[in-house]
Formats: sequence, C-alpha cells, structure tokens
Amino acid sequence: MALLDDVKSELAAIESELAPAKMAQATAMMRFGGGLRPVNGRAIIRASFDSLDAAQWLQEMIQQHYQREASLVPVSVETPAGVVHRYDVVVERGATALALQAGLLDSRMRLVKGLPAEIVSGNIAQIKAAWRGAFMARGSLSAPGKASYMEIICPTQEAAMALQGAARRLGIGARARQVRSSERVTLRDPDAIERMLNLIGAPRSAREWTGKRVDGDSRGKANRLANFDDANMRRSAKAAAEASEKVRHAFEILGDSVPENLRAAGQLRLDHGDASLEELGRLAEPPITKDAIAGRIRRLLQLADKTERARRQ
Repeated sequence: MALLDDVKSELAAIESELAPAKMAQATAMMRFGGGLRPVNGRAIIRASFDSLDAAQWLQEMIQQHYQREASLVPVSVETPAGVVHRYDVVVERGATALALQAGLLDSRMRLVKGLPAEIVSGNIAQIKAAWRGAFMARGSLSAPGKASYMEIICPTQEAAMALQGAARRLGIGARARQVRSSERVTLRDPDAIERMLNLIGAPRSAREWTGKRVDGDSRGKANRLANFDDANMRRSAKAAAEASEKVRHAFEILGDSVPENLRAAGQLRLDHGDASLEELGRLAEPPITKDAIAGRIRRLLQLADKTERARRQ
C-alpha cells in the first residue's frame, strides 16, 4: 500500500493544471468516489478515499472553486485483515447545485451514469485529469514482484466504458470487465502502466514502480535458476537449447545468404536463449509480435532445411 499511497499523494500535489482540467479531476473523484445520493430524504454528495491527500484535494477544490461547504470525515472500518482507514468528503448543503455544476446531473436533472460529455469529448488535459481523479478515488496498483496490473473500480458499466474510451484517446489499451458484480477497468501491460502513470502526473512513482518491478523480475529469475530441478523448467530449458542449436545450425548452412530480417530473429534467439517469444519480440528493433518473431525463426529453419536438401541432390 505504501507505493499506492505515494502515487496518490504525488497526484494530489499537482498544482499547474488549468481550471477545466481541475474540474474534470474533481468530477471524476466525486463520480468514482461515491457521487450524489439520497440520505434521510435529501440529496448529499459523499466521496470516499483511502488517501488523505486525495480527500483533502477534493475538499479544497469544492470549497475554493465551487464555493460549497465540504467536510472531511475520517472513517475506520473493521475488516478480516485489520482496521482500514478511509476519508469521506461530504457535501450536504447545496449538493444538488454542486452536482449540476460538476456534471454529475445533466440539464434534465438526471444522474449521469458515466462521465459528463464535456469531459469525454474534452481536450487531452481533461482526459488525463479524469483518469487521474478516477485513480485517486478507486485506483489500485500491483505490488513489486506480483503480476503487473493497474485497476480502477467503477460505479457503473457506463463509467467503465467512458474510462476505457478516455484511455484510448491517450493511446493506451485498457480493458473494461466485470469482476464479482463490480465494473473495473484494468491495464496489464507493464509499459502501458508506466506510461499511464506518467500521463496522469506521477512520473516519480512511475520510475519507482518500474524499478521495483524490474528488481522483482530479476529476483524471480534468480530464484527460478536456483530451483532448476523443477521438471517444467527443465523442459523449458531443453526446448530453448534445442531451438538455439537449430538456429546455429541454420546459420552454418546458409552463411552470408541469410535474409537480414531472418538473421536478426535468429540472433535474438541465440543471444537470449531463455527468453520467451513474446520477450524476443519486444527486444527486436523495431518491436514485433511473438507470432512475427516465431514466423521469422520458422522461415529461417525452413530455408536452411531446403538449402541443405538441395546440396545433397
């Protein structure tokens, strides 16, 4: 949780945004944090956060920009894992008017199920700010050494689709999915996660997350090598050694007549004998898919086999 807290604190410290971006961030924080709801016959806005810095940012924004009174209420929740501390930003007086200003209600006084149209179709600064606000409200990030993910729990399917579309505008592929009746938007690719952290304004945390992930991968590889007696790893090592030997034999047969793209693929296989095809594809210049790298290595071996047969005739 320490790294996640650092990310949200870094995002809350951003001061250079213009008013439209700040409003987009505040709207997303209110929408994903809880939003407008009826309590005892009247409407209030309640947004809950696991980061005190995030909650304080929204409280100040509501008071200074929207000129509405907002209270910050600490909440402690008992869970099987221990006590969880959360921070609620609550607007009781003028909540409906604030919801209209922020776009949580449309002009016909209907709740907006996703994100307001002016944000979804807004400029890139607004799109980044909306993602930032959603992450500050309900975002999570994988710990170093675990399977990589960046995820936001969404209040509705429409909100998830809006967030997925916003990520697409930033050039990042995000997946909207349902998990245990909750809507989520998830990033799995480590490079995409690092880029998203940079785009929404957390470059320091992006560097730290990437560094710890790489360290974790290195430790994991060392542990795998130390336990090389595992049957699956023995089979993988044998397959990699056989593939490398076939490529080496193909180079001997073809000599200088190897097409450059096939030579580059084969050399990657020799230089990175324990790497997966997907990893080899990422190492290529420019990067290619695992199917493409597999196809090039296959064509290299087929060309060598054909040349060897022709020489025997």
